[in-house]
Amino acid sequence: MARRKRDYYQVLGVARDATETEIKRAFRELARKYHPDVNSADEGEKFREINEAYAVLSERETRTRYDRWGHADDSSSGLGAVVDAAQEIINDVFRRRRGKQKGKDIRYTLEVTFEEAAFGVSKTITLPSDTGPARELTIVIPAGMQAGTVKTLRGEGEPGKGGAAHGDLHVQVRIADHAMFRRDGLDVRSEHTISFSQAALGAVIDVTTLDGAVKMRIPEGTQPGGVFRIRGRGIPQASGKSAPRGDHLVEVRVAVPTELTARQRELIEELARTEGQGQLSAPRPKGLLDRVRSLLDE
Repeated sequence: MARRKRDYYQVLGVARDATETEIKRAFRELARKYHPDVNSADEGEKFREINEAYAVLSERETRTRYDRWGHADDSSSGLGAVVDAAQEIINDVFRRRRGKQKGKDIRYTLEVTFEEAAFGVSKTITLPSDTGPARELTIVIPAGMQAGTVKTLRGEGEPGKGGAAHGDLHVQVRIADHAMFRRDGLDVRSEHTISFSQAALGAVIDVTTLDGAVKMRIPEGTQPGGVFRIRGRGIPQASGKSAPRGDHLVEVRVAVPTELTARQRELIEELARTEGQGQLSAPRPKGLLDRVRSLLDE
């Protein structure tokens, strides 16, 4: 004996006074859930029941007839053909969706100089292509960009299959090492070597910054490792000349002379005596000229 059919409204899970929109929404949700390609547990019987219910309730004439007379014989009413047609349409939609595949993402490493990352720059890159000439794209690097930043360009990756969307392009920014500068947030750090006399007596020196050479005063008595701040010469927070900037921090190194003239040694020894240090080291061994002078003086 044939199994008794369930009420079509119960099949779709809607009320008998449901609107066409509510019926359509319910059908789509159930069709996605019970399509044989997704859920094969009931071998398609549940999916066919859903299609049959929708085929009747989605048309005003067949719905009115169903509300009045209930289930009709499929062969006499032509309902079976309608159901089969609806199911074929759904199957075709799923087949087309399976054929689509979003394009692959492309990853690209872009190297810029320290100055370019600080002040911003536009770079033209060439992307590899297997199907024709390589594409060129302009990448805008804003002022103050950090190393390792990844810029994502939507839809600039490989083309999709079956009409699907392109993938994305992920550009990782690499900042080349600088011979003099190091970045510390928005500040720039560098080192500068001065002479012993400059450290002791003070001086005005030229320091290289992102904006070129600037004058910096070294106060007398400066100690090795001292750090001096040049305000507003660091990394800009944004593009534009009026954008706030970090500072430039200069660490001072003091060069100790390795060779002294006789006069220099005399002056340093005199300084040592005034400091109460007495003789700083053993007397310098006599050289050939010193020995000759000693013989002549005898």
